[in-house]
Amino acid sequence: MDKTNCRVVFKMTPVCSEYEQECIAFLLDVDANFGYVMSYMHFGQHGEASLAFYRQCRLATEDEYRDLLWELDSIGYDVAIRSRYCS
Repeated sequence: MDKTNCRVVFKMTPVCSEYEQECIAFLLDVDANFGYVMSYMHFGQHGEASLAFYRQCRLATEDEYRDLLWELDSIGYDVAIRSRYCS
């Protein structure tokens, strides 16, 4: 199976009293509507996230994103990790 090359920024969702922080992968090379970036999480899978939400999230550590990186690899992404989004 051919893998899809994709630049990814791994971040942690903002702290919220209702939910635990979760790791989220922002997929920079997947098409999204203007003002949005495609994202991927363990729960919820693929979906667009606003750039405002992207900016609210903090960068994830390697320990925090390891499982999500493995999941992306297992579904066919060849991930190139980026430390931040550069437009």
